[in-house]
Amino acid sequence: MTANPGFEPVFCTIIPPHVLDTLAQSDDATLAGPARRTLERDAIERTHRRLTTVIGAPSVTPPKEAAEGKPHRTIYDAKHKTELPGRKVRGEGDKPGKDATVNRAYAGLGATFELYLKSYERNSIDGSGLPMNATVHYGENYGNAFWNGEQMVFGDGDGEIFLDFTIPVDVIGHELTHGVVQYTANLTYFGQPGALNESMADVFGSLIKQYTLGQTAAEADWLIGAGLLAPRVTGTALRSMKAPGTAYDDDVLGKDPQPADMDHYVKTGRDNGGVHINSGIPNHAFYLLAEALGGHAWERAGQIWYAVLTGGDLAQDASFADFAKLTVAAARDKFGEGEEHGAVLKAWSQVGVPTN
Repeated sequence: MTANPGFEPVFCTIIPPHVLDTLAQSDDATLAGPARRTLERDAIERTHRRLTTVIGAPSVTPPKEAAEGKPHRTIYDAKHKTELPGRKVRGEGDKPGKDATVNRAYAGLGATFELYLKSYERNSIDGSGLPMNATVHYGENYGNAFWNGEQMVFGDGDGEIFLDFTIPVDVIGHELTHGVVQYTANLTYFGQPGALNESMADVFGSLIKQYTLGQTAAEADWLIGAGLLAPRVTGTALRSMKAPGTAYDDDVLGKDPQPADMDHYVKTGRDNGGVHINSGIPNHAFYLLAEALGGHAWERAGQIWYAVLTGGDLAQDASFADFAKLTVAAARDKFGEGEEHGAVLKAWSQVGVPTN
């Protein structure tokens, strides 16, 4: 399926603005300085994304490899500047070099391509062999990673709070999945549809990590961004799908604000209406479903979520309840009224989202 008519790609980052806002207010200049520069850079990139939407992005001709279902990856090095894409440092099929960041980015793009192709018969981000481009070493101590509607961009972090953003493969998968959402349901990036947008990115980012490691649902840690936080931070990751609200509790970052159910839904005007916060609710529903079904989560639970994302019935302004109803229908269509159907109903009931 191609992009929705009139789609408006959004600027999506892995680190929520509210986290950077907190760091920017720190009395410690080594924390506040990089956070402030990251926020300023994000604002510029967000404006650029809007302008590109108005004037149109350059058209991309899929390479000949696309018809064969093979990735076409290119990694660029910004050399700590902010001009994109930067200098090409590795192309498709090139051998690994000495830069571990370049190698991780290349591998992460490949892992994402492989999961979507092998598990969901999707040929790259747009389903038609879109080249996968990424820029590393972006900016000075830039504390984020983002999909800008056309490519991936990774910062090196400040070394104090965030490490290199290519370290967790699920961060790479998360951001590329924003591209998949852009080319399918194109969920509005505000409120509940925005939280669903973020949740889809977390779900498939986690599945890419699990697929890469060969993990079952029981073996997976269900953490988003494990390995990204520096040693001084009291926390394990950016988010937890298994236990939203427990990923970190730090004297600088504060406490993970994600709710696990609708009883604790956060009403806020920040973070585009809490898109990175309330995504914990559909995240937890997916975890509960995957745990109940067992085995490899990308096989049954993932198939249900992917069918809804790409099926054409998910409205751009869908609520959690709208999405939940469609997952129930997708489970019935794919597996009948058996274990999968019952597990979907129970998972949404446990997080307080109605399905009728």
